[in-house]
Amino acid sequence: MSESSLENKQQLPLQAPGESSAPATVSFSAQDFSALEERIVRAVELVRRERQLRAEAEARAAQAEARVDQADSERRQQMATADELRNELAALRAERNEVRERVERLLSQLDALEL
Repeated sequence: MSESSLENKQQLPLQAPGESSAPATVSFSAQDFSALEERIVRAVELVRRERQLRAEAEARAAQAEARVDQADSERRQQMATADELRNELAALRAERNEVRERVERLLSQLDALEL
């Protein structure tokens, strides 16, 4: 079809299902088709942009989830280290008390010798 023929209004038969009367006609001009094409292009661009934004959001969510997993792993590791340090501290305190008792016994033996 040439552009000049599109400029003329096109008559398309329009008939609802089960309707047996004479078909109704709808007129479309080149401007109507152009406006429809613009709307379709805008819709496609909108869908493309929304998909891109969704992909970016999913990527950010995956990064955040990875950071949370890493932080959780580090927290577990720090808790294990803290437990080890608590156990070591308890052992050192017990050793200190044992040394203190030995020194006190030695001092009491020295005092007994001086008498």
